[in-house]
Amino acid sequence: MKLYSTVRGAGQAEQIIEKSRFIAYVSPAQTKEEADAFIASIKKKHKDATHNVPAMVIGDKFQIQWASDDGEPQGTSGAPMVQMLVNEGITNVVVVVTRYFGGIKLGTGGLVRAYTSSAKLGLEAAGICDIEEMCLLTYIVDYTYLAKLQNLAGGDLFDIQDIGYTDVVEVKLSCYPDKAEEVISLVTNLTGGKGTLKNQCIELVCK
Repeated sequence: MKLYSTVRGAGQAEQIIEKSRFIAYVSPAQTKEEADAFIASIKKKHKDATHNVPAMVIGDKFQIQWASDDGEPQGTSGAPMVQMLVNEGITNVVVVVTRYFGGIKLGTGGLVRAYTSSAKLGLEAAGICDIEEMCLLTYIVDYTYLAKLQNLAGGDLFDIQDIGYTDVVEVKLSCYPDKAEEVISLVTNLTGGKGTLKNQCIELVCK
């Protein structure tokens, strides 16, 4: 089950609107401290910019929502970006849109559109993924069973996340928590009980 959406990594995008240059910077952030540090780094990088408008949404329930207009008219830049993130269901992310003023005023509606569209371009560059709760099962099996496991993977039941090769094979399988017992039973039958379940845990996975 999808818990929320977030970004896969950092992203950057740029556009020119009415001679103003807008540069969007996006980064994952698990805490407000992480987000604050990222904002500070962009402000330092673009200390000569007209505006560096930050926005962040953090927490699996969107607990932290914060933005600043950084000198733009109130409510025209930071707040609309936060609203867009929440509406899109995206969290654990920080966005800074840097603006170099081009001499043409955009008006209230124009500013809202410019900042939100820039933020969206940054999100696209970073890549969006869904965070889901998955059960990870790590098995030790003989090489003779690997091909059979690979043939069964990728369907509705489980995926293979990682394979380690030594004198035996260590295979990390992922499945939805309610499918775990079914997967364990399948591997037991497939290996004739010779597959060893080394570890079983629940993790949040970016899909």
